[in-house]
Amino acid sequence: MRPASALVLLLALSGPALAAEEAGDKKAQKAPEHKVTQSVSWVEVQDFYATIVGDGRASGMLMVRVGLDIPDAGMRDNVERSMPVLRDAWLRSLMAYTSTHVRLDTQPDVVAIADRLQAVTDRALKKKGARILLRQVALRAK
Repeated sequence: MRPASALVLLLALSGPALAAEEAGDKKAQKAPEHKVTQSVSWVEVQDFYATIVGDGRASGMLMVRVGLDIPDAGMRDNVERSMPVLRDAWLRSLMAYTSTHVRLDTQPDVVAIADRLQAVTDRALKKKGARILLRQVALRAK
């Protein structure tokens, strides 16, 4: 009777360890990635925000969501490596624009924002070929 109870005890104790091992295998698998499009030329860009200043103080935020359409695979690789530099250039340009042209009581000029971001992109990459596509522009009052 003792060997049987020892076997039951051993199985009972090994159950949680096996379950933890299976859970670890599931975590090791990559979670599915949400994609906006199936196009290989699309490069997703993380949203960025600029402060809206009114009466000498921060009065809100301007959120801009963009993506890049880059048909050339070599240029796409270069852009993905250069993303921190591009994000910095876009954010600096957008902050300068927001400080002088954006107010909470009027809609922002999305054409001017898109043109500005496109010019910054072309200048930062030193050539054309990466097209900025605006996905969303939103104002948020503080």
